[in-house]
Amino acid sequence: MDQASDSGSTGGRGAAPAAAPAVELGRDGVTLAQVVGVARSGVSVYLGVKARAAMQASAALVDGFVAGDEPVYGVNTGFGSLADKAIPAHRTAELQVALVRSHATGMGDPIEADVVRAMLLLRARSLALAYSGVRPELVDRQTALLNAGITPVVYEHGSLGASGDLAPLSHCALALIGEGEVWTREGERQPTTQAFADAGLQPVVLRAKEGLALINGTDGILGMLCLALHDLNALMRIADVTAAMTVEGLLGTDRAFAADLQALRPQVGQAISARNLTRLLADSAIVASHREGDTRVQDAYSLRCTPQVHGAALDTVAYARTIAERELRAAIDNPMILPDGRVESCGNFHGAPLAMVCDFLAIAASEVSAIAERRTDRMLDVARSQGLPPFLSPDAGVNSGMMIAHYTQVAIALENQRLAVPASVQSMPTSAMQEDHVSNGWAAARKLRRSVDNLRRVLAVELVCAAAALDLRGPLSPSPATAAAVHALRARVAGPTVDRWLSPDLRAAERLLADGIVLDAVEAAIGPMEVL
Repeated sequence: MDQASDSGSTGGRGAAPAAAPAVELGRDGVTLAQVVGVARSGVSVYLGVKARAAMQASAALVDGFVAGDEPVYGVNTGFGSLADKAIPAHRTAELQVALVRSHATGMGDPIEADVVRAMLLLRARSLALAYSGVRPELVDRQTALLNAGITPVVYEHGSLGASGDLAPLSHCALALIGEGEVWTREGERQPTTQAFADAGLQPVVLRAKEGLALINGTDGILGMLCLALHDLNALMRIADVTAAMTVEGLLGTDRAFAADLQALRPQVGQAISARNLTRLLADSAIVASHREGDTRVQDAYSLRCTPQVHGAALDTVAYARTIAERELRAAIDNPMILPDGRVESCGNFHGAPLAMVCDFLAIAASEVSAIAERRTDRMLDVARSQGLPPFLSPDAGVNSGMMIAHYTQVAIALENQRLAVPASVQSMPTSAMQEDHVSNGWAAARKLRRSVDNLRRVLAVELVCAAAALDLRGPLSPSPATAAAVHALRARVAGPTVDRWLSPDLRAAERLLADGIVLDAVEAAIGPMEVL
C-alpha cells in the first residue's frame, strides 16, 4: 500500500533543501523553517548535550515521586476524570503503556506524512525543554524514527485540541513502543515490529509519566499551522503575480497601486502587496497602451482593491506566524515538572491560541480565493473583458474555451468559503465533564490545510486564464515579470487554441505553483518579492 497522499506537500511548496544543517533539540525550541525541513525534506535531528542533561535531572524527580506517597497526576494517579484513582508504584509503568494503547483511537483516512513528521519533531522539541520529567531515551527514539524515515500511521479523526492532540499523538507513541503501524521511507505500510527490525531499532520501554508526556501536546495543530504558514508565504506572492497578469489582461491600470495613495491608509500588508503589483507591472507595454485617453474612470474592485484584500491576508499571516513562533518555544504538557521539584497542573495543552489563528488563516485564504475568482470571471465575460473573445476562445461557439475551468475554480472557491467557518467556536465536553471546554484546534488546522491547497488551485486557474489573455493581447507585450510567468507556464501548458482536455493543463499549472517554478521565474526577472 502506498503512503497517504498529502496533496503535493512533500518535495514541493518551496521545501527546504535536504542538505540543510541537522536540527539540534535543546532548551530554545526550533524554528518554523526547521519544522518544514524535517517534515518535508528529511533534515536530520538530534538531542543536544545540555538538553540531555536537563532531561535526566527532570526524570530523576519523577523517580522520586513514584517512590513517595503524595499523589502526582499522571504519575501515580489515573487520567482525566480518573485522576482521583491512586496507582501503586509497581503499576506506574503499566499505566503509561495502557494510556497510549487506549488513547490511540484514530479513525478515518491516514493523515499526510509531513504532518506526522512535524508532530514527531514538535513533541520531541517540547520534551527536550525538560519540563516533562521524561528520560532522553524517548527523544532519542523519536529522532531515530525521523532520521530513518519511519512515519507512524496516524488517522484523521480523534483530536479535540484540548488535552493536546491526544489520539494522533497516541498513534505516534504507539510506534515508539513497537506497536501499531508505520510507513517506511519507501512508502510501504508495515507493522512497527517489522519496520523496527529492518532498521535495527528497539522499542522504548515506558516509565512513569512518559506515556502521558508523549501525547499531551498541541503538536499536530502546530505542525499543520507551521506547514500552512510556509506554503502561504509563497502563495501570497503568487496571488500578486496572477493578479498583475489579470490587470494586464483586462487592460487595467496600475495607478491605484501608487505608493502615495497607499500611504494614505497605513496598513502594512496592503502597502507590500501594492509595491509588489507596481513592480510586477513595471515596463508593461499593455498597461502603457491605454495610460492616456482611456475613458474609463476606475477599475472594478476585484482589480483596484487587490492590495487591500491581499494585504489583509498578509497581515493575518504575520499575526499567525507570531503565535506559531511563540508556541515553537513553549513547554506543552501536564503536569509540568519544574526544576525546583514542584509538580504543577496547568492548561498549556489547550489548543485555543493555535485554533483561532488557524481559523483566521482559513478566512484569509478564502478571501484571496474569492477575489481571484472574481478577476478570472471578468476575463471570461465578453461584456466586461475589454475586447477579449468569449471565454478566451479564439473560436467561441464551437469551442467553449475556459468556461468550465471557471466552474471548477468557483467550486473550489465556494469550498474555501465553507472552510472559512470557524471551528474554534465549537466545543463539546468530554471525560465525564473534566475536560469541559475544548479548542477543536485539530479540526481548524485540518480545514486550514485544505484551504491552502484550494487557494493554490484557484490561483492556478487564474494563472492559466490570465496567461491566455496576455497571449491574446499580442502583439502588445506584457511586463518582464508577467512574461516570465507566462513563459514558465508555457513549458507545460499550451496557449489558447481549439478546445482540448483542460484538466491536465489545470493540474500542471497547480504543480508548477507547488514546485515554485512560476514564482522562481518571476523573481529571477525582477528580484525577490516582498512578504511580511
